[in-house]
Amino acid sequence: MRCKKNLRNDMYLADATGKKAGRNTLIGTQTWRQKMDFEKKSIERLQLGSRISLAHYQKPLLLTYSGGKDSDVCLELAQRAGIPFEVCHSLTTADAPQTIQHVKAKFKALELKGIHCEMIYPVYQGKRTSMWRLIEENFMPPTRVVRYCCAVLKETAGNHRAIITGVRWDESNNRRDRGEFEVIGRTKKDRIAVSPQEENEQLYLSDEFYLNNDNDIRRQWMESCMKQRKTTCNPIVDWPNHVLWGYIHAERIDTNPLYQCGFSRVGCIGCPMVGDRRYFEFQQFPKYEMMYKHAFAKMLERHKPRLKDNATWKTADDVWNWWMNDKNLDEQIEIGDV
Repeated sequence: MRCKKNLRNDMYLADATGKKAGRNTLIGTQTWRQKMDFEKKSIERLQLGSRISLAHYQKPLLLTYSGGKDSDVCLELAQRAGIPFEVCHSLTTADAPQTIQHVKAKFKALELKGIHCEMIYPVYQGKRTSMWRLIEENFMPPTRVVRYCCAVLKETAGNHRAIITGVRWDESNNRRDRGEFEVIGRTKKDRIAVSPQEENEQLYLSDEFYLNNDNDIRRQWMESCMKQRKTTCNPIVDWPNHVLWGYIHAERIDTNPLYQCGFSRVGCIGCPMVGDRRYFEFQQFPKYEMMYKHAFAKMLERHKPRLKDNATWKTADDVWNWWMNDKNLDEQIEIGDV
């Protein structure tokens, strides 16, 4: 796939004269120097997260690296924070080739600096798996509501660790309740999010808040840390899009080349969470359409005894059309109907 250079996401990186932003270029109504407050606060979060990780897990922070812009900013900040950390990437088997190449290049550079990096291969029920095998075994494509793929392909890294993620409030309304630090439980109800709004910000960013034992929120946090699967540090959770892209450009951070090809996000090709953008993705990567259809065909063949005579899904194209039209959101088909 050849990319058009003029499609790069520079929408936030130009001033009124049309020149690309530099360190002192106006971005909105503030100078870039003022925007550096975001960097300072994020580094403080990472340094605190590092102390928590070393104290409670006896291991350095683990940066879960996706190959996207948010991960690249977190990677830059972690290095500037001067903390020990490790990096991992979960292979989803449905990422674009450019993403895998970008991840490998980043890992090579990090390993030369002595930073441990690891590729995590997906495992399901004790066996190596892939997106395509999961579709066959689950007897339905992943949907916005049923995202079994994320649980297996993306969310297994960092168990019993403190991890760094690139979660940001600007990404979606569903992430507005995410905190700068979180204890991740088995369900959303089990998750504990701690934010400056809950406590005095200066106290929140101090060791006393997390490493002592006489505050209710602090005690709840510490008890959960020892019981739950993982703890997360979200250092850029409050970064708006224009600050993120401004920082990337001003600090000359190398990002995934897909951003120069018209992609506004990178991840699994065909992810239902991006809606109609999937048509653009499959136009750029037609082989992935073929792979999904092949998986649908194998799914139907494997579960053929369960199909009714009047089943809505008779061919891989039937499944594809249902999936791409988002009819699953209208509940026009149930598992019992097929």
